[in-house]
Amino acid sequence: MTPPVSVNAGWKPVTSRENILAAARRLYESRSEGRCCPPVREFIAAGDVAGAYAVQEENTRRWIGEGRRVVGRKIGLTVRSVQQALKIGSPDFGMLFSDMEVAPGETVGIKRLLQPRVEGELAFVLGGDLTTPDPTMADVIRAVEFILPAIEIVDSRIADWDLQLVDTIADNASSGLYALGTEPKPLGKVDLELCGMVLEKNGEPVSFGAGLACLGHPLAAVRWLAQTMVTVGQPLSAGDIVLSGALGPLVPVGAGDLVEVRISGAGPVSLRFGQE
Repeated sequence: MTPPVSVNAGWKPVTSRENILAAARRLYESRSEGRCCPPVREFIAAGDVAGAYAVQEENTRRWIGEGRRVVGRKIGLTVRSVQQALKIGSPDFGMLFSDMEVAPGETVGIKRLLQPRVEGELAFVLGGDLTTPDPTMADVIRAVEFILPAIEIVDSRIADWDLQLVDTIADNASSGLYALGTEPKPLGKVDLELCGMVLEKNGEPVSFGAGLACLGHPLAAVRWLAQTMVTVGQPLSAGDIVLSGALGPLVPVGAGDLVEVRISGAGPVSLRFGQE
């Protein structure tokens, strides 16, 4: 059996600079032109997770240069069964940009997306920096100002969701959009391990989960991210939003769908999908 790999192992790409730029260009053009593309793993050396992050970073720099603003991070691959299927030993991460947030009451135009799926998550908003390379759980708790329920709209530029690990990392961890609830809660008001999550589509419950589905505890995911971001030289800062990772299974959506997520103790958040 292939041993699991850590997504932050090494951080020195094996993939050539030319291939990193080619993969980044394919994903950038796919997003810009609103069309799916073939997987980018053909450009990335087998198992080269650092190379996949180099592709992600290339497009991040380009987007920032075009005026997009980074407001946090999303954590992905936090469900153990998914990690086992991909033969990895830890989650991955992607960037959150301000233009990815869906405002309360806003209808999401389905044409903004390619292959959308939704999942219920917790959003942690930081009130302090996390700059130490070995943060304790106490450090993480101290840094979190409040939490909100969240809907992440996961999307992929890779056609038919034909993904391997390097594809999803390179594609900004298959990010799309996200929506946050509007009633912040302090950490002490929510049982983060046992909080139940239900996701309804058009009034029908279709996805269920709990906090413990996210690496056993959502704060464990935030701690992993904090340590990882220091390792790569991009530490989390006060004001950053961190999406915890899924508390339950993904659900596909289309135009006309109304989605609501309720997380016990954290509250509800909902959004609707329209044609435009």
